[in-house]
Amino acid sequence: MPDDHRPRKEHQIPTNLRLLMVMEEVAKRGVAVKPVDLIEALGLPKPTVHRLLQTAEAEGFLQRDLDGRSYGPGARLRALAVSTMSSEHLRTARLTILRGVAEEIGETCNLATPDREGMTYLDRVETEWPLRIQLPIGTQVPFHCTASGKMYLSTLRPHILESILTARPLEQPTPATLTGLAEIKAELEATRQRGYSTDNEEFMAGMTAIAVPVWDGHGKLLATLSAHAPMQRRTLAELVDYLPALRRGSEDLTKLHTA
Repeated sequence: MPDDHRPRKEHQIPTNLRLLMVMEEVAKRGVAVKPVDLIEALGLPKPTVHRLLQTAEAEGFLQRDLDGRSYGPGARLRALAVSTMSSEHLRTARLTILRGVAEEIGETCNLATPDREGMTYLDRVETEWPLRIQLPIGTQVPFHCTASGKMYLSTLRPHILESILTARPLEQPTPATLTGLAEIKAELEATRQRGYSTDNEEFMAGMTAIAVPVWDGHGKLLATLSAHAPMQRRTLAELVDYLPALRRGSEDLTKLHTA
């Protein structure tokens, strides 16, 4: 019986598909990938893989990681992913789910996806309350001090997490923002244990938020579903009471994007 896990032979991958398969392999792993990993996974010769990586990097589909040796999704590949997720039929179904969650909680709900520099809002449904926090679609927010960002960071491998947190000094937009590596890592471990993340006035004074993960077909984080509210209306503890609604929405969104 053939071993499905053996690397593919070069002749089994048509020339016009090799670049696509390299990008697919990088995208589905969810972490920066070294050329040797692609050589092993795809069964292509070393010179071929390096040439394909150079082409993808030059065109903006892949970009080198902070270590200078690994590759991750570039701006064009990330834009392609967002465009795919924003196709009309998917977005219509997604917004229906978001509206249901927002109506049950009574607060604004967001769907955010990880980008290189932070989390980007892909979709949102606003609360009907006149007092609301304006963070429109396309807004990018930091990883370390937002519920969506901390949810994403909690899913990363230790060395990837370390590289993100130490790449540059962490901003402190409010007095409550965590900036020490030890305290952030402790917060992320708590997030992993409980399965949801929080923002207790860490990104914006007077705002609380919670977030849960939305998974892709490979068990990796595809996006985050979050709810946020002014402190005058919802304390963090009160938002946490609505976790069941967020988790049901997360399950529905996961099913939608893996069907």
